[in-house]
Amino acid sequence: MKISIGNDHAGPDYKKAIVEMLQAKGHEVTNYGTDSAESVDYPDFGRPVATDVAEGKADFGIIICGSGNGISMTANKQSKVRAALCWMKEIAVLARQHNDANIISIPARFTSIPQAVEMVEAFLNTEFEGGRHQNRVDKISC
Repeated sequence: MKISIGNDHAGPDYKKAIVEMLQAKGHEVTNYGTDSAESVDYPDFGRPVATDVAEGKADFGIIICGSGNGISMTANKQSKVRAALCWMKEIAVLARQHNDANIISIPARFTSIPQAVEMVEAFLNTEFEGGRHQNRVDKISC
């Protein structure tokens, strides 16, 4: 699988752990995130992930900022992107099953690194259920 990841200054340690897990499982990862704790602007790191997903250059995206909100809002401006803010594994699973989310947004200040890794694994291993959910997903885009 091809996965793009981006993060601001709240997420370098999260990104590192997630990328290590992904690469150990044989996934190809494109890294747009910062490796520094120095303050940066989350749109600069979320937008390229959203573009990769929208253009089919990545199968899925992972974005990380302090609350997960700002970077998710940025990603969701891109057509064909359904970025889901997830703070626990069960939300990540439902985001895939019911919403066909293609980007997971992680709030680094409100989750632990092991929790984030677990959410990403669950997100990537869950299929969209389609059926009654497809009609709803079709109504998301403007």
